[in-house]
Amino acid sequence: MGNLRKIAAASLVGTTLEYYDFAVYNSLAALIFNRIFFPSFDPMMGTILAFATFAVGYLARPLGGVIFGRLGDRHGRRYVLVVTLMLMGVTTTLMGLLPTYENAGVISPVLLILLRFVQGIALGGEWAGAVLLAIEHGAPQHRGRNGSFAQMGPSLGTLLATGCIALITLSIPGDAFLSWGWRVPFLASIVLIGFGLWLRVGVGETPLFEQLQARAAVASAPIREVLRHHWRRLLIAGGVRIGADVLYSLLVVFTLTYLVTGLHQPRSLALIAVSVGAAVNVLSVPLFGALSDRYGRRPIYASGILLAIAWVAGYFSVLAFRDPLLVLLAVSSGFLIHAAMYGPQAAFIAEQFPTRIRYAGSSLAYTLVGIVGGGLAPVAFTALLRIYGSSTPISLYVAAALALSGLALLAARETSRLPLE
Repeated sequence: MGNLRKIAAASLVGTTLEYYDFAVYNSLAALIFNRIFFPSFDPMMGTILAFATFAVGYLARPLGGVIFGRLGDRHGRRYVLVVTLMLMGVTTTLMGLLPTYENAGVISPVLLILLRFVQGIALGGEWAGAVLLAIEHGAPQHRGRNGSFAQMGPSLGTLLATGCIALITLSIPGDAFLSWGWRVPFLASIVLIGFGLWLRVGVGETPLFEQLQARAAVASAPIREVLRHHWRRLLIAGGVRIGADVLYSLLVVFTLTYLVTGLHQPRSLALIAVSVGAAVNVLSVPLFGALSDRYGRRPIYASGILLAIAWVAGYFSVLAFRDPLLVLLAVSSGFLIHAAMYGPQAAFIAEQFPTRIRYAGSSLAYTLVGIVGGGLAPVAFTALLRIYGSSTPISLYVAAALALSGLALLAARETSRLPLE
């Protein structure tokens, strides 16, 4: 049990750090980056440019998936996880030291884009390794629960990031926040980096990969093998991700912009709502992961998709009341529904591929779809609101993405009772 806890923590801490870094950027992009990195544009266009820079991190993920997916299947899961953690930590720290547009002109957003690109590469190799570390070490009958440890990271990282930003926002006057306060959350990630490295160095390689090495059965070209022989499973694994990714972007990124810029609500309310919702997500993700071990991946995932379609139809109407309690309930319920998809997702994706190419296959499924699902969604949401002046096109966008995930799920087989090989 003690070893399982350490493995779970090693799996969780990496994705927590990665998404803490991403969530800090997401929140600041929605709140102030349009002023300190893109000040020559009107507020809404500046926000679009800030989110476009956010999308660069997603565009870089497939490159990270290719690089680290190959390394993970050839040299081991643990080796890659240490490298990606260090890479993300360095880029995040440097981001906290960037000059603003006022001090460096166009060089400032260029450096921001470059660091976002490197962050994306690191995250492209992180997720699959964190999932496989828990799934390939743990008991077969608990793969859904064990895979969900890494899935807790995004919301836990978001919770830490939004909580940190909310605390700084309440503690530091507006001018000081614009001047230097925004740098603190980036620099604070150093603590997570040290803790994460200590955990991961102390965890051994997964037994399944060691068995491959012992049989000299390690894949020589895992990316090519995935694309040539497992492309259908790659499409299914990626397809089920689209809806959950788009929904998460709506909740974590766009909700901040919509509440503050669109509905003119206090920044503190927006941050608190997302923080409470993220806490709900952290607690419910392992619950739904465990339920998928008992009832199957597809039934739990499908229930999340159907509930999400119903939820998004009324989401913006509830926010329009501008009542703080209703805002909290709307955002928190969205995070709870998202967990019904996100809890089983890690195990479902990993189970699509054999051990020799599982890192590469899972990385590609995660990163390629992430461009459309998460990277471009905030840009699309903001552009749709700017063009149509209505939230209805945004709701339809999210519903369409969820429907695509539903179709992919229909084409999939149930994998919870099947052996990993």
